[in-house]
Formats: sequence, C-alpha cells, structure tokens
Amino acid sequence: QVQLVESGGGLVQAGGSLRLSCAASGRTFSSYTMGWFRQAPGKEREFVAASRWSGGMTYYADSVKGRFTISRDNAKNTVYLQMDRLKPEDTAVYYCAARTVRYSSVSDYYDRGAYDYWGQGTQVTVSS
Repeated sequence: QVQLVESGGGLVQAGGSLRLSCAASGRTFSSYTMGWFRQAPGKEREFVAASRWSGGMTYYADSVKGRFTISRDNAKNTVYLQMDRLKPEDTAVYYCAARTVRYSSVSDYYDRGAYDYWGQGTQVTVSS
C-alpha cells in the first residue's frame, strides 16, 4: 500500500508560481513512476507531468510544457511540481499519482488508468 499526500496548493495571480509537493510512503519510492494530474470543475482528470522511475525521463502535457517542471527526491520520498507563469486555465485540483509497475510503454505515463495510487488532491487557483 502506498499513501500519497499533496501540499503546496493555493491562490496565486496569473504569471505567478507555486510548487506542489507529494510525499509518499513506502520503501521502494525510487522504483515508482510518479505523475501529476489535474481536474478542473466539470472536466475530466487530465495528465500534467510524469517522472519515470529510472533514467531521469520526464513527460509533460503540451499545455504545461516549458512552464511546469516535475522533479523528485528519492531520499525524501517526495515528488515536486514547480509551476511557473501560471494561467487562469491552470486552475484545478492537482493530484499526485504513483505507478508501481516498473516497465511501461510511453503511453502509460499519460494514462490515469495506469497509475495505482492517488493522493487526495490540492487546490490550485489562478486569478486573472
């Protein structure tokens, strides 16, 4: 069982920055692919970013590429999402997710159904 706890959400003006954190339980965090997803009111949960368990590979949705950065600290069992140049359309509940299956196709990183564990979410609101 893996528990994920997000923090760092809040209210920010357009153009501002926030850093989300997700602390994970479990002794094999370094073997998890970690992802961030978001869900705006009335919309489906969508992929934001992912960090592969090895090799340092990262993946981003086109809508956040160049503005958001995913990183991880395996010693702290924590994954981060640095969000810069925020836009009102980034407003959503942001969820951290863990995929414990090591070997994946690239499409798995973008697929919310491929993740095994989810956090409770943290609200990010960007005002115009």
